[in-house]
Amino acid sequence: MKITFVGGGNMANALIGGLLNNGFPASTIAAIELGPEHRARLERVFGIRCFAAPDTEALQCDAVVLAVKPQQMRAACLSLQPFLKQQLVISVAAGLRLSDLARWLGGHDRLIRAMPNTPALISAGVTGLYALPGVSEAERLGAERIMHAVGSTVWVNEETQIDALTAISGSGPAYVFLFIEALQQAAVELGFSPKQVRQLSIETVLGAAKLASMSEEPASVLRERVTSKGGTTEAALREMAERGLKEAVVAGVKAARARGAELGELLGKD
Repeated sequence: MKITFVGGGNMANALIGGLLNNGFPASTIAAIELGPEHRARLERVFGIRCFAAPDTEALQCDAVVLAVKPQQMRAACLSLQPFLKQQLVISVAAGLRLSDLARWLGGHDRLIRAMPNTPALISAGVTGLYALPGVSEAERLGAERIMHAVGSTVWVNEETQIDALTAISGSGPAYVFLFIEALQQAAVELGFSPKQVRQLSIETVLGAAKLASMSEEPASVLRERVTSKGGTTEAALREMAERGLKEAVVAGVKAARARGAELGELLGKD
């Protein structure tokens, strides 16, 4: 499988590095990147071919990964139009709907929308995927191979579910960072040193997440097992419940989903 990336930013770097680590030869990967410094870095670090603009040679591939910023996507798609044939096109840009991408690509229908999250930068991400009906099973598997380079994948049946998935896993790392931030503030106020604050907060979250991933029990059961009646954990959870912690998280996720739909409308305008 030959892959051409359009854009050479953080997500493209993560995917290219992951693909190379998973056995993809550098000769099968190319990138189209406008910035000369970024092109030079991609060539130096990864040993891949780089192009300053789309042309026939750059698009001699099986799959094109659109990894430019959403605001730059329309111009990028229009520049690809003359050279695009039957390639699979995968967009990793947040918010942009496939109907808009298809229009900018001249009616191209072999399109997949992917929503990775920032842990993909350390190959620990999870990516949501949605494909148009024109995408074959073999092409879906090809998209999975690409995105598995930076973590796991989840397919959804409706494109609107990508907005919901973005609110959960795409924005989710920020929610976790906020919780770590709150734990760290509490630890500081309880007198721990900066080194202890970092270790106690981050390793607690890491350990709890690993425990949850290794257990088939729902999170609610795991929580109950830590919560002794009349104990310290119960006192903490009661205070958090009174302040509406769970309700605030659920409401925040729903606000993120609604904003995702709004952004799709805004970004898709010509």
